[in-house]
Amino acid sequence: MPTQTAGVGQRIRSLRERQKLSLRTLAERCDLSINAISQIERGENSPTVSSLHQLATALGVSITDFFRHDAEQAAVFVAAGARLHIDSHGVRMDSLGIGLPYQQLQPFLVTVAPGAGNADQPVAHAGEEFVFGLSGAIVYQVGDQRFDLMGGDSLLFDSSQPHHFHNETAATASFLLVFLASSPQAHRLHIDSLRADGQGHAPDITTRQIGERET
Repeated sequence: MPTQTAGVGQRIRSLRERQKLSLRTLAERCDLSINAISQIERGENSPTVSSLHQLATALGVSITDFFRHDAEQAAVFVAAGARLHIDSHGVRMDSLGIGLPYQQLQPFLVTVAPGAGNADQPVAHAGEEFVFGLSGAIVYQVGDQRFDLMGGDSLLFDSSQPHHFHNETAATASFLLVFLASSPQAHRLHIDSLRADGQGHAPDITTRQIGERET
């Protein structure tokens, strides 16, 4: 199990215990099973984007808080080989920078395997999202609009609209995802959406949800 997964799980447990919440209480708040949360905390299971969002919402924190080191900094440098990340159901989210005090921008590199995504579990949260296609092709659905995002394409939208993404191609796709959240729920929802695994876990909320490209 990657150390990043274990570290995220330990952070979730620390936040839960700091708020004096039992596993049962947290499970009731976020609609995840006690066993699923326990496995995440022990680093035995990688949370999905959807699950991270649900856990963050239940704990009253942002998704980036699950990747955050205790020490806050005035400038944050992340070496390419030192990124914290989550892998779940064909979607990988790499944190590109956390640690600023009162941080609002939340940047992630998202890699989506063929057929993966969170199209069956759209998410909505206060704030804005920016998506920049790096490689491959991703379908983003925002409200009733579909956007086909390829390398070099970008999408900016009000994230209070239900949104989701999916890789419909036979090749891996990647994109830059940046949250500007007015509340700590944004990244939580996205990470939670990765846990749509048929085990009663929270809805998927991976990093972007686009639609067809405008002409």
